Amino acid sequence: MAQDPELRIIELGLELPPAPKPVGVYKPVLVVDKYLYVSGQGPLNPDGTLIKGKLGEDMKTEDGKLAARQVGLTMLSTIKIHFGELKKIKRLIKVLGMVNSTPDFEQHPAVINGFSELMAEVFGEDNGVGVRSAVGMILPLNIAVEIEAVFELHD
Repeated sequence: MAQDPELRIIELGLELPPAPKPVGVYKPVLVVDKYLYVSGQGPLNPDGTLIKGKLGEDMKTEDGKLAARQVGLTMLSTIKIHFGELKKIKRLIKVLGMVNSTPDFEQHPAVINGFSELMAEVFGEDNGVGVRSAVGMILPLNIAVEIEAVFELHD
């Protein structure tokens, strides 16, 4: 039987940050058929501040991994506020992880593992791991990581 992600969050002692307000013209989440699309999320701390920095310049890989994990918590908060109960999610389908990095930084997948490992903890190894891309780029507001995802919903 699939685990209840809401209970897993409590069991793991995780604290979800406040869901960010959109900073442009877009929907934070959108349901199409049986899929939940989540717009790019940044690493929002519980106090509402953003984790900022550039990997390969003023952040180490492990710092980026923690920022990516925080993006996961931010995303869960966004889903709860704009969609509803996490137990309506069947599985994670696709992740696009974007890392604010210097041109010579090469550890983008290791950074995005912070998000992927959190999703596996919350939704389980089978349902919390989907297909994924991890790329480097310049991100707005100098945030360390931005991640968007697609989830499949229960019928």
